[in-house]
Amino acid sequence: MKIVFIGTPHAAVPSLKRLLDDGHQVVFVYTQPDRPSGRGNKITYSAVKQFAIERGLAVLQPAKVKTQEALDTFRSHGADIAVVVAYGRILPEGFLTAYPNGALNVHFSLLPKYRGAAPVNWAIVNGETETGVTTMNMDAGLDTGDILLQKTVKIGADENAVEIMENLSIVGADLLSETLVGSNIISPRAQDEAQATYAPIMRKENGLIDWAMPAAKIRDRIRGFQPFPTSYTSFRGSRLTIWKSTLVDIVDIEGSDNVVGPGTIYAARANELVIECGNGTWLRIDELQPEGKRRMETRDFINGMQPKIGEVLGQTA
Repeated sequence: MKIVFIGTPHAAVPSLKRLLDDGHQVVFVYTQPDRPSGRGNKITYSAVKQFAIERGLAVLQPAKVKTQEALDTFRSHGADIAVVVAYGRILPEGFLTAYPNGALNVHFSLLPKYRGAAPVNWAIVNGETETGVTTMNMDAGLDTGDILLQKTVKIGADENAVEIMENLSIVGADLLSETLVGSNIISPRAQDEAQATYAPIMRKENGLIDWAMPAAKIRDRIRGFQPFPTSYTSFRGSRLTIWKSTLVDIVDIEGSDNVVGPGTIYAARANELVIECGNGTWLRIDELQPEGKRRMETRDFINGMQPKIGEVLGQTA
C-alpha cells in the first residue's frame, strides 16, 4: 500500500518501522513541528522525524493543518490510506477522507474506554488492571470511529505509564500490520457510546499529591503521571518529585505512635521513608527527586536531607 504516516512520539516509531518492514510504501511522514526543549531550549526533533530521516523518508511538519493549502498538499500525495499513531493534533475531516481507504488510527486503549489524549496514563491513575490497543477507522469525532481490531494488555502492579506505553507501542505495531493484512475481511463495528470514557490532556496541576487520598490511589497516580506531569509534593518549602512507592502496613515498620495526619512522616531510617495517607493507609517512598537534584533512592535522600519523624510533606509554610 501507499501510505502517509502521521505520528510524533517514540510510541509511534514501532508502527512506522513495521510498515516499512512489511513492504508498504510510506510516501510521506507527517509529524509535529520541531520545538525547543531542555534547559537550553535546544530545538529537538520528534522521535518519528528522527527515525524517518534515518530511513530516508520525506517529512512534513505543517504548522497548521486546518487550511486549504494543507489539505491540498495532503491530497497531492496520492496515497491509498493514512495511518495515524499519536500525532497529538485533531485532524480535520478532509484529511480523513482524502484517500480511497480513508484514515486508520492506532489508539492505545480498549475503545470506547479512554478516548482522548492520555489513555494509558489515566487508565493507571484510575486503578485499571488492563489496557490495550485498538485499530479503528477514523471519523470526525474524538476517537469515535468504528473498531477494526483490539488487543488486551495486562497492567502490572508495579508498572508505570512509560513502561506500559513501551509494551503497547510494540503491540500496536503488530496490530496495525494485522489490520492492514486483513483489511478486506475485517468487519468494522460501531463503538458502544454507553461505555465511553475519556482521558483528557494531563496538566501540571494534576501531579500535585493530595496526601488525604488513600495510599493506593496516590501510588496509582505516581505510576500513571509519568513522564509528565509527574507526582510531586513539597518538603521544607521545595518541590519533591516522587517516582516510585510501595504500599505498606505500619505493623511491619518501626515508627512513631504519635504521628497522625496525612502527609506526615511516620518512619525515616535506612531505606524506609513512610508517609501517612488518607483512611489510615501508608506509603513507602522508594525513589524521589528533590528540586534541583538528581533522582535518587530513599537511602540517599535520608542520608542527605535527614528528614524527621513528624515532618509533614505538602506544607506550604
